[in-house]
Amino acid sequence: MKTDYLLPDDCRDMSEVRTGVDATDRELMALLDRRFGYMRAAARIKADRGHVRDEARKAQVIENARADAIERGLPGEKIAEIWELLVESSIAYELVEWDRIRS
Repeated sequence: MKTDYLLPDDCRDMSEVRTGVDATDRELMALLDRRFGYMRAAARIKADRGHVRDEARKAQVIENARADAIERGLPGEKIAEIWELLVESSIAYELVEWDRIRS
């Protein structure tokens, strides 16, 4: 698949790096859009608003991200912090969607 940006190891100047970062940010936004789509689906499927928050699942998702980050040579604890915010934002979004669907 041809892209309009270079992979990190192929970059030779900051313009190429910035182009790659911007393209990656757009790809991340598309993935976040899909992830939040799953939150909309969960809000539609869950019959009980109290089931939106699942602390065991939250811990599992964050730990999975931390472990995956470490395996990739990334800063696991910082990635876990990012995932904490992502999961909490997802829960808040799902609650809003749960209420919207049933209002």
